[in-house]
Amino acid sequence: MKTLIQQFIFSLFCLIVSVDAVAETPFAVPTFHCLGIYWSPAGGSLNKDVLVEFRKQGNTDWRQGLNMAYYPISGTSADKTDYRGSIVNLFPNTSYEIKLTLEGTETTETFTAKTWSEDFPIGETITLGDKNSQYNITKSGTKDAWLLIDGTGSTIDVNNDSYYCIEVDANYVIIRGLTLKGAERHGIYFKDCHDIVVENCNISGWGRKEYGFGRNYEAALYSVSDELERVVVQRNLIHHPRWDANSWAEKNPKKDEYHPRGPQGVSFENSAGNHVIRYNEIWSDEDHMFNDVIGFGSNGSYEGFPGADSDIYYNYVANCWDDGIEAEGGNRNTRIWGNYIEEVYTAIGNAPVSIGPLYVWRNVSGRCYSPPGSKYGQYGKFLKMGYSGGIEMMTGHMYIFNNTVLQPNNEGSGGLGTSGPSWKPEPSNRHIRHCQSRNNIFHVHDVENSISTREENVDNDYDYDLCNQPYPAGHEANGVEGTPVYTSEAGFDFETMTANFSLDNSSPGYDVGTIIPNFVEQYEGSGPDMGAQENGLENFVCGVNAVFTPPVITSIHAIKSDHANIKVYPNPFINTVTFDLQELSQIDIIVTNITGKVVRRILNESGKVVIERDALKPGLYLYRVISDRVVVDTGKLIIVGSNN
Repeated sequence: MKTLIQQFIFSLFCLIVSVDAVAETPFAVPTFHCLGIYWSPAGGSLNKDVLVEFRKQGNTDWRQGLNMAYYPISGTSADKTDYRGSIVNLFPNTSYEIKLTLEGTETTETFTAKTWSEDFPIGETITLGDKNSQYNITKSGTKDAWLLIDGTGSTIDVNNDSYYCIEVDANYVIIRGLTLKGAERHGIYFKDCHDIVVENCNISGWGRKEYGFGRNYEAALYSVSDELERVVVQRNLIHHPRWDANSWAEKNPKKDEYHPRGPQGVSFENSAGNHVIRYNEIWSDEDHMFNDVIGFGSNGSYEGFPGADSDIYYNYVANCWDDGIEAEGGNRNTRIWGNYIEEVYTAIGNAPVSIGPLYVWRNVSGRCYSPPGSKYGQYGKFLKMGYSGGIEMMTGHMYIFNNTVLQPNNEGSGGLGTSGPSWKPEPSNRHIRHCQSRNNIFHVHDVENSISTREENVDNDYDYDLCNQPYPAGHEANGVEGTPVYTSEAGFDFETMTANFSLDNSSPGYDVGTIIPNFVEQYEGSGPDMGAQENGLENFVCGVNAVFTPPVITSIHAIKSDHANIKVYPNPFINTVTFDLQELSQIDIIVTNITGKVVRRILNESGKVVIERDALKPGLYLYRVISDRVVVDTGKLIIVGSNN
């Protein structure tokens, strides 16, 4: 809920919004793992959130989602509705019931939405061999019979004689398995397309040289179509453009300025959105640096990259002089999670967020730096924040949860918009507006704030973060001051694309985070850890071998039903304990010791389940009963005596 002062400030840019509801009937826009939710209920206002509940269709128990705030944006219809938000961590090809309630009222709507399937129905298959000229795709598939262009094991190398390796002017097309080299401008160029999948391709060596550097925005995957919609970019290797971008220490003669200009990895200009960019490895070297790795322009607008209802997750992103992931402009239900980003200047550019909401969670930021002599200093940052096109464009909401900002060798990585380029010729705090942060590790170098402290910052809410440098007064009531200590196994393995950055149990921030409905519910111990990775859970893998699986909710503090018909006896016990599940089926039982280590895992059971004590010593244990990935019962088990 906003304070009265925040409500007054926010109302300044909502005055001309019509009081008539834009969409009194709610609707959803799906991807594989998320649903963007939209609603304009009659009676919506600044002091009323929309409460979100959801459940897999057929289930009886509702789960809590993150509330949606009232954020109509004056002067545009691109906001779609007064209330916008996302439900995340969903399963593909699954129908969900969604219940929305206007806070403090009886106004409720329930509707059903389905996530995308990861299995695309194939109609015709065209098998490609090696080619040395541009390949044009003009034939479309259909929704129920996609056209597969299968180039597995084949190469298209145009040797700088064609603008593109592939030009796409069709719909419902899968481009698979090709090695693409030598495009004069772009590896794959998309015209007015929708429903395209690019997967398992290896793209390199594209772009022209201009004034000594690579030409700006020429990319492995490129489009300037405002009709481009629903492009899935997955499991690709995108690397080593033909030319280099200039850094902040090198003036680019094209514009007679220091702002980096040069090649990109993925660039869609002002598209219709609803894209998914996942499981890719996009990197280069110091002689072939990107400008931005993933991104485009039109920052100070209601459009921008990547477009509304888009997901960017589980990618490895590296080697650019500006933004690793640039999500700037509208950012209406843009979601960025689980990425490992290093050797960039800014990990995630988000200046501004004009519509929102933008969700950024569980990302890891490695070294963020600029070379000596850079116009705006050596140190980069995790989030750019700030504005482009005027501070009046900072009208959208942002949610920043459980990210880890590393400080490798104390060279780079600022915190929440604290350093790097600003609109003055020196490092300074960035503007931040309408931002909520929780459970982040903001480990910054020793000359900056962890979070921007500008007086112009409004409508922000920072709490439960681990900060090693100052943050705005009046925030972080439950935050922790200190420096993170990671486990002895911590690090990133480039060969396997495996990251382990869990906190050691001696570290500040260990077990003292907060639960965030639908976003952060899975944890071990007494509470969530701050940062991107929970101690005791599996390491995360990014890149072409990654698989995102929605987390199991195992915490005894997570949302759970009250199933009084579950009986556990005898308790205390000596030899065996029985879980009487009665009519429940497909139940998992997890037993841990008091440190959270799993000692028994019983899967897919029903009826009466007997668990043997075996070699367990006398003492206190904890159990969780899980149905459809939701904890339905928890309790203590006590073992007494000898089982001899």
